[in-house]
Amino acid sequence: MPTATKSFYVDRLLVEIYKSEAEMAVAAAGIVQKYLVNLLQEKETIAILLATGNSQLQFLDALIALGGIDWKRIILFHLDEYLGISGEHPASFSYYLRERVEKRVLPQKFHYLEGNSLEPIAECDRYTKLLQNQIIDLCLLGIGENGHLAFNDPEVADFQDTANVKLVKLDEVNRQQQLNTGYFDNLTAVPQYGITVTIPLICAAQKIICLAPEKRKAEIVQQMLRKNISENCPASILRTQPQASLYLDINSASLLI
Repeated sequence: MPTATKSFYVDRLLVEIYKSEAEMAVAAAGIVQKYLVNLLQEKETIAILLATGNSQLQFLDALIALGGIDWKRIILFHLDEYLGISGEHPASFSYYLRERVEKRVLPQKFHYLEGNSLEPIAECDRYTKLLQNQIIDLCLLGIGENGHLAFNDPEVADFQDTANVKLVKLDEVNRQQQLNTGYFDNLTAVPQYGITVTIPLICAAQKIICLAPEKRKAEIVQQMLRKNISENCPASILRTQPQASLYLDINSASLLI
């Protein structure tokens, strides 16, 4: 397994830096695989909250390739979804996870957020009830270019949120990032709203693994780790979480070293 070139704590958050995104992905996959295998020796079923985005691709491939995980004892959830598009839309996070995870590992159950629900508030309530009935054993995260976790952009992030799942308006930085994925023809086509799991629910997970590779994340990683813990950079809350680890590659860590 690849070893970190540098490992240190920022407040309570473990930060590890790797030579490349590929090494970062393999190392994180190895740690997650070991954690899940050991946990399945203690619990009959476990629950994972999944992220999407480019930061997860190599990691998911590496984790699935390692094998040894009894996915039939694992229940899956995801962090967020666009409002107003179906799970069949190539840009939807449901589609991403169904194709890249569910069809490959055949979990016990995958509870998807229904982005095209005719009653989005009721959908938030439905998903809240599912999550309230389940301890989240592992939460996988990425970091947005504006510092968001899931769809908790700076203007809507609330470290003391009383909701578990909520409807939010996406800011322009977030929507531009989504446009850059190539799944939308123009900014107008990117949904303006989304459904997201909130910051307190993310922080309630028993273990948090956050992956943030690539040069385009360097500035927000620097802000996350070097400036004040604040909703202005939602990801900074991870510095208060002793169960969280942040994995960087040499590019995303370039302003730290």
